[in-house]
Order: sequence, then structure tokens, then C-alpha cells
Amino acid sequence: MAQLTAHQIRPAGTWLRADGRVILGYDARLLRRKRLEAEDGTGFLVDLKATTGVDQGDAFELSDGRLIVVIAAEEPVVEVRGDLPRLAWHIGNRHTPCQIGADHLVIRRDHVLEKMLTGLGARLTLRVAPFHPEGGAYGHGRTMGHEHGGHDHGSHDPDGQAFGLHHHGDGVFHSHG
Repeated sequence: MAQLTAHQIRPAGTWLRADGRVILGYDARLLRRKRLEAEDGTGFLVDLKATTGVDQGDAFELSDGRLIVVIAAEEPVVEVRGDLPRLAWHIGNRHTPCQIGADHLVIRRDHVLEKMLTGLGARLTLRVAPFHPEGGAYGHGRTMGHEHGGHDHGSHDPDGQAFGLHHHGDGVFHSHG
């Protein structure tokens, strides 16, 4: 029997019935080529043209026509409450993926960030829940961390082009690229 492959993702809302489920955490939902296994044991190779972020409700279309829906795994997260604009600025300044609710923010567990946020007056609640952060610049992609040692401060679109502005935590936006 030939190995099942998935070369295409069907976005949530564009399909009617899935044939199986695969549960993936936030990090695992960014992939290009990876072997996955659905809950029923069906193994398949994801082989996409480019690294792609998949979200809850998207479906991998297998080479035999079946659809395997993506379910966001529960993982350790922190619900953040307090002065949300200020707290969001500090989280964003660290290029940390963040889920935005009407009256709270959600980040993945990180003891360094938790200490910083507590110091800024945030009220933190530890939870285990699916993590659905905002997309990257211009509403797509992912927020990616970067190294300060090499001073690479450009945010990049999926084609690798720099977006231009970045702040260093000094209240000033600097142009790069």
C-alpha cells in the first residue's frame, strides 16, 4: 500500500465532513513536511510547498481523498488580566504569540514573562487550554521571536521580505529593511 500524503490544506469552513482528526499543539501546527498520525491510527505524510500554519478546523486533504481535521491540543497557557493595552505592549515587545480576548490576553506558559507581567500588576491564571494566538503582521502568518544578539529586528512576511518598523522597547519605532 502506498503511503498516504497530504499536499493540500482545506481551510476551516470550506469542507463539510471530515474522515478523521489529528490533535496538534501550537508549535506542531506550523509545518511543511512532517509525518502525522490521526486519532484512528491513520498515518500520513504532510508534504506542503511551503511552511504553513494550520488552525483548528483546517483539514489535511489526503492523497486518497479523505479529510483529516486539525484540532488544537490543550497546552499550558496563562490568562492575563489587568491594564491590557500596557500588558499587550510588553508582550508584543518580546515578540511573544498572544491570544486576545475581550477582557484578557492568553500566552503560553513562560516563567520569565509571568514574572515580568506580575511585576507590571497583571493578574495571572494558569490554565490548560487550546492556544489560538493572533496571526502575524497584516493578519496572516505567525509572530516569530528573534535574537537580540545579532540585532535582527525585522519582521518578515512569508516570502522573507522585511516589513519595516520595529520598536526596541525605548518607545521609538525604528525603520529596518
